[in-house]
Amino acid sequence: MSSSHYEYSLKHMGNLMGSRRPKARDDGEQSLIGHPSRDSATGGDLLDQDAPTTGFVYLLSFFSALGGFLFGYDTGVVSGAMLLLKKEMNLSNLWQELLVSSTVGAAALSSLGGGSLNGWLGRRICIILASFIFTVGGIVLSIAPDKEVLLVGRIIVGFGIGIASMTVPVYIAEVSPPQQRGQLVTINSLFITGGQLIASVIDGAFSYMSHDGWRYMLGLSIIPAALQFIGFFFLPESPRWLIQKGRSQEAREALSRIRGGQSIDSEYDTIKTSIEEEEKEAGGGGLVILRILRHGPTRRALIVGCGLQMFQQLSGINTVMYYSATILQMAGVRDDKLAIWLAAATSATNFVFTFVGVWLVERVGRRKLTLGSLIGTGLSLALLAVGFLLSAMNSPPVTLHPVGSQNSTCNLYSTCEFCMLDPACGFCYRDNGTTVYNASCVPVNQKSTDHASWGRCSNQTEATDSLFWAYNYCPTAYSWIVLMGLLLYLACFAPGMGPMPWTVNSEIYPLWARSTGNACSAGVNWIFNVLVSLTFLHVAEFLTYYGAFFMYTGLVVLALLFVQGCLPETQGLQLEEIENLFTGQLCSCGVSSPSVNRHIHYIRRGSEFSPAQYGAVDSDNAIAYITLR
Repeated sequence: MSSSHYEYSLKHMGNLMGSRRPKARDDGEQSLIGHPSRDSATGGDLLDQDAPTTGFVYLLSFFSALGGFLFGYDTGVVSGAMLLLKKEMNLSNLWQELLVSSTVGAAALSSLGGGSLNGWLGRRICIILASFIFTVGGIVLSIAPDKEVLLVGRIIVGFGIGIASMTVPVYIAEVSPPQQRGQLVTINSLFITGGQLIASVIDGAFSYMSHDGWRYMLGLSIIPAALQFIGFFFLPESPRWLIQKGRSQEAREALSRIRGGQSIDSEYDTIKTSIEEEEKEAGGGGLVILRILRHGPTRRALIVGCGLQMFQQLSGINTVMYYSATILQMAGVRDDKLAIWLAAATSATNFVFTFVGVWLVERVGRRKLTLGSLIGTGLSLALLAVGFLLSAMNSPPVTLHPVGSQNSTCNLYSTCEFCMLDPACGFCYRDNGTTVYNASCVPVNQKSTDHASWGRCSNQTEATDSLFWAYNYCPTAYSWIVLMGLLLYLACFAPGMGPMPWTVNSEIYPLWARSTGNACSAGVNWIFNVLVSLTFLHVAEFLTYYGAFFMYTGLVVLALLFVQGCLPETQGLQLEEIENLFTGQLCSCGVSSPSVNRHIHYIRRGSEFSPAQYGAVDSDNAIAYITLR
């Protein structure tokens, strides 16, 4: 063995011993016994892996995850509310996209600024601030007299969502024990999907109101926001943030309260030592983002974290969630109320399958769960595209070409598909239950898209039972394929690509970079959220609906390649240990899992070290002994 190899192994051993800080037995021997993917990955005896998680940790997670619930509710409720708003306020495609994307645009801005707020005010105060902003936004939305005030309310809510989205996962990760960190952070995603489900049910319930049903839909977010606002006045700050700020006594008290009276000395000392070492390695002062970019491991972690958040949005999730009711109408569902309730069914699927993610995250790991999720997501997006393609290929022909007083291009279209893609036109037809006939493409009424501007479908009171007006959709027998595609998409997306970007980002940064790293990655998420939600209806208009979903399928393939090459496994590791996963080249970290190639080195202390006194035990052996003399 070369001297350089001795030095590397000694350094590795020193790091291992420094992180685990084992207490020697009376006979001078310390055993490290356990499964390699668990004890040897997490630091074994530093924390008792079998120690029960206290009820207080679950209470903290619940009140924190209310921020996720509000996140899900305020982004999900707009799907059904939009169907009512576009009628009552006669919203154009541009105004619909503005009301959806203004929220995510504001969230993008506030999440980027949230890193500085987190570092300055702490996690607890930022969550209180977010819940206050949610409350104000809910009040504005519920009393909005016109679309301009409605836009202001959506922007206010967006600021709250942005702060909550990057603060809540960090707070939960920092107060959770390592063996349950993945599950507890994923609970935030469970609350997000739960919020979207409740929003869909609320949408369905208030869709039967003849007027102002959307006010209740948008305003009910005040209730959970007020609950979180009050609850967090009685909950502690993150011990890691307190230690970083030099408030050691408060940190000890907070950690002891969170751990329910369990011994915290080893955990506290390890956290404090790690924070001090991280500060030294990071190079001291200066802008945190510049320190992140200068420091190789954190730079690589930031690229992985931002890449995951980008691909989460480019896989089309918020297109599905924001426009699920609209997509179902595009697929041929005629009735607004039915479209809203079917959208609720898609939200229920999203919620139920997030439970699968909570159950699997500590069993199969973040990496495998994300890869499996992406494969299923890509296949279901392809199924959605095929559903819309079949609908387009079998689109009813325009058989009547009435001449009206308005000069319109609607009369030039030969099928419903092309008529539907023009926002100025609608499809007027008769249906005997098996066949569409006497169909025409005529201009839509600019004041209300519920009927045509002239002709047979201009006055609904004169319409017979067999006469139908279709705006933004075509009658088709393939609606079931689109509905199945939506359900399959959410069943695959919810366990993996839904929660994992947030879970991984809450883990992969050292404490000094955690707020800023999460702010940057959340900002990337919201920026691409804006990009996707603001362009979906226009992309569908220019590429057709099947073209848009084929495009999302291609983007999922790119995401699969990125995750396969660049995402390491963080399952079971201490937060302070995860930085070591990013010490190698950027996209070599996904090649092997630390639990597969990890070696446990041992050493006998003496005046000199020889090959006979030095060795390594493969992790496959599961049991290793370190002898100290």
